[in-house]
Amino acid sequence: MSTKGGSTITSKVRLGITLGCPAGVGPEIVLKALGHPFPEDLELTILGDENLLSEAAERLGLPRATNVISLSSLPYNPGNPAPETASAMVRYIKEGVRRCLAGELDGLVTCPISKAALKMAGEPYPGHTEMLAALTGAQKVAMAFYGERLSIVLSTIHVPLKDVPGLLSVARLLEVSHLAHDFLRKDLGLSQPRMALAALNPHASEGGLFGNEEEEILVPAVKKAQRQGLPLSGPYPADSLFYRAAKGEFDLVVSLYHDQGLIPFKLLHFEDGVNVTLGLPIVRTSVDHGTAYDIAGKGIASEKSLLAAIRLAYRMAKNRLKGLELDALPVSANEGQH
Repeated sequence: MSTKGGSTITSKVRLGITLGCPAGVGPEIVLKALGHPFPEDLELTILGDENLLSEAAERLGLPRATNVISLSSLPYNPGNPAPETASAMVRYIKEGVRRCLAGELDGLVTCPISKAALKMAGEPYPGHTEMLAALTGAQKVAMAFYGERLSIVLSTIHVPLKDVPGLLSVARLLEVSHLAHDFLRKDLGLSQPRMALAALNPHASEGGLFGNEEEEILVPAVKKAQRQGLPLSGPYPADSLFYRAAKGEFDLVVSLYHDQGLIPFKLLHFEDGVNVTLGLPIVRTSVDHGTAYDIAGKGIASEKSLLAAIRLAYRMAKNRLKGLELDALPVSANEGQH
């Protein structure tokens, strides 16, 4: 065991799983996921409610969870969010982040929360991404989605479609592209990643016939990115780009707005997609679905997205730990001498 920059390097990859909203499908998918095999060097810790998980396991006929850090004591009442469940939901996240920043965990996998529950708990954040950025002090973040066939990063997130053109800039596209490049190289371990920028207008505006954003913003952004050493190409018409990426031509697509990227992504990865926050000082992945209060407690929620999120967090954390180990190697006494 060694330390580097406040992080503890161990032979284990230690991931925390936050329970999400206790009234949602989080407890159920956690219990189901724990029934699957994982690598021997992966250590999972649940940040949640031991009593609630035990009751859920008994009611749903699932194995009981082990290695639980119990941060609340609530009855299992699926489908009925309340101030108590909202407060517990926030507590799980904050403790998970604290442990990651302290080097006690190597990454965090989050189960679904709801914006309404965040508001009920008195939190000012519209979602996980903004909350995690504030808790970790991250200045530049982006929302990305990972799948085995298609990965995307969003340049804008939850804004009206009519506002998207005004929010696009060379600076923002460069920021997102740098974050995506770091993700592909450092977290996924790709030595020569390939990224593509989606166009905004039909046919990439076809020489200005259908808009001027490509000429004024997107093309300059790609040229500047390439001068900075980023493997970004485009802009490509979106109606063919996602097909090309899914076929393996690109490792990630820089999407300009929410539905442009999420429609093709969820078409391919509705059950096993992973939400990833880029730009954080910690590894964080999440399920790509909501709390599903309408089916919570019925035993029908799928754990596939959570399993994919755990596997991706494991891969990311392992690559980051490998980087720390390389940084911690002693410099040879003869290095640099000629």
